[in-house]
Amino acid sequence: MQTTVKDVIRFAGTGLHGGLPARLTIHPAPANHGIWFRRTDLDGNTMIPARHDSVEASPLCTLLVNEAGVSVSTVEHVMAALSGCGVLNAILDIDGPEVPILDGSAAEFVRAILRTGVRRLDAPVHVIEVLRRVSVTDGLASATLTPADELEIDFCIDFADAAIGHQRKILRLSNGTFVRELCDSRTFCRQSDVDAMRAAGKALGGSLANAVVVDGARVVNPEGFRHVDEAVRHKMLDALGDLALAGAPILGRYTGVRAGHAMTNRLLRALFADPLAYRIRTLTEAECRLLPGAGLEQDVFEHL
Repeated sequence: MQTTVKDVIRFAGTGLHGGLPARLTIHPAPANHGIWFRRTDLDGNTMIPARHDSVEASPLCTLLVNEAGVSVSTVEHVMAALSGCGVLNAILDIDGPEVPILDGSAAEFVRAILRTGVRRLDAPVHVIEVLRRVSVTDGLASATLTPADELEIDFCIDFADAAIGHQRKILRLSNGTFVRELCDSRTFCRQSDVDAMRAAGKALGGSLANAVVVDGARVVNPEGFRHVDEAVRHKMLDALGDLALAGAPILGRYTGVRAGHAMTNRLLRALFADPLAYRIRTLTEAECRLLPGAGLEQDVFEHL
């Protein structure tokens, strides 16, 4: 059955790029509502759908904009947490233009969702089943969806910095894999990128408390990586958050090669532009075990 959170969940922090204080509140929502953001600091049309067709180009994050031009950015981590915990319906109140970055991963969102709990609703789950291959490319980068019985992510990155280098990871996202394997992996960047972003007035809220910074073979953060392959794990986290903007869980295999937010959005648009590439179907109760977040309990997260 469809789900929402059991109670209100509150977060406070700083926006990564704007550096402004940010407060986010997740509210329960009824069946078939989906995920929506609501700007509480503005008047008028402040509801922003968390959908792929609301995404506008942004070089460093996922930016959603409604028809009135009201926006919210850096939504990918909280969207990944909702998807990875199996939450299909919610209203996310935000008091500014950017979701708080917290520790740079989805871990704090996941902890709070699991602590609060997920409530089943009286409506079946509808999924987007990939029926044939869809792909987009940009130079050496590509993103592809192919048929699969459950959501799988296969991601490959290749950085000149020896601290990251070439990394590849493949995971099936069913039954809590996101919570166990990906959610605590932080955003990362190169020291040269930090300098360039600061010069351009970006990443004003960034620090070693919410991002991993590498400089050649050196990890600038004193604590180092949380995982040897934390970089590719975070790219998989981002991909799940961006795929959650499809509007329903996806059954298919996502393959990303040097892909980013914009490419995953292009892939979703290509999928929905081809009516023969997908179908919407209703899952049976038994099939719901294939979804991210199915059967999750708080204790699976206590080791983190």
